[in-house]
Amino acid sequence: MDKVAATAREAVADVPDGASLAVGGFGLGGVPNVLIQALYERGVGGPSVVSNNRGALESGLAVLLAAGRIARVTGSCIGANKEFARQYLAGELETELIPQGTPAERLRAGGAGIPAFCTPAGVGTQVAEGGLPRRYDGSGGVAVASPPKEVREFDGALYVLERAIRTDFALVRAAKGDRHGNLVLSKAARNFNPPAAMAGRITIAEVEELVEPGGIDPDAVHPPGIFVQRVVALTPQQAADKRIERRTVSRPAPGRRPGGR
Repeated sequence: MDKVAATAREAVADVPDGASLAVGGFGLGGVPNVLIQALYERGVGGPSVVSNNRGALESGLAVLLAAGRIARVTGSCIGANKEFARQYLAGELETELIPQGTPAERLRAGGAGIPAFCTPAGVGTQVAEGGLPRRYDGSGGVAVASPPKEVREFDGALYVLERAIRTDFALVRAAKGDRHGNLVLSKAARNFNPPAAMAGRITIAEVEELVEPGGIDPDAVHPPGIFVQRVVALTPQQAADKRIERRTVSRPAPGRRPGGR
């Protein structure tokens, strides 16, 4: 029952080239940076990645992307990564773009054993009708386009049939975890990490704080240990390394000093 791996590199030692990966994180929050770095250091290449975004500020999946190590991506938010846009438009990687809530539900459904589901998201668009560029030819033309999806009617409304997603591995990050793999996720990290953890046939979690079994209130557990096969305890330095994607500050109101009245 003790699922703790000695190092991140040991935890990802059997991830092969070309594996499918579900990767948690929302923006820069809850991204398994240490596990991704371990994949990079091992030289793993060509994975098919399912993730909300592709990393930013030279962290997260941006590490693999900049090295040309990602073959295919499925997700929604791509605007913050210029290198991803360059590779996509140059025909260097394949991309499946879908509405933001859809990948979360496709991952959750995969983990729950549900093969497909119907959603109104995408009805009447190329998401349902097909034709979205999945791969460009490098000259502005479309080499591979998305196929049409089945649309069904329920109670007078139309819904797109979406297939569930299962992946070979999942990489997630948690604020706290125990040796049995029970995880506690904080704030925005709770968006995509739980369904990613469910979808992976082998799920690896990096945790900022490792506690003994019984050290987590059962009511506070998000993905339970049944979905997690390996746990990596981060060092205090690794746990504290959190970046801000867009730092925004406001000017003090007229007549007020910063921090004063």
